[in-house]
Amino acid sequence: MASDDITFMQRALELARQAEAAGEVPVGAVIVKDGVIIAEGSNRPIGANDPTAHAEIVALRAAGQALGTYRLTGTTLYVTLEPCAMCASAMVHARVQRLVYAASDPRAGAAGSVFNIVQHAALNHRVECTGGVLAEECGTMLRSFFLARR
Repeated sequence: MASDDITFMQRALELARQAEAAGEVPVGAVIVKDGVIIAEGSNRPIGANDPTAHAEIVALRAAGQALGTYRLTGTTLYVTLEPCAMCASAMVHARVQRLVYAASDPRAGAAGSVFNIVQHAALNHRVECTGGVLAEECGTMLRSFFLARR
């Protein structure tokens, strides 16, 4: 596990904590280009009344604005939970180079757990994928969040 991966995932974890404090599912995401964070996002579908306001989508939108293009080539997206089908598809369309996620999502994960959209042979772009970076810490936070809700 690269030290940069840990550093950027720690920032995503901070964003996940902010989402949790706001009453959202604790997921955070950062997008990095050339070793620098260019965009961040945290879950906010409840507060924004927007079913698409997942951390990854928020970060992708901010990255597009920061770079002045919807093509996010040469970027890495770090996220605390394996992306869903919507977010994975958006990464493919944006041409994100690499995805790094923490906890796997055995119910809705689209980077290998349930689907593998980010590397699907039928699509015109494939995203390099690394899972398990700070998985225990992120998974514990998510489990605690959902246990408290039950």
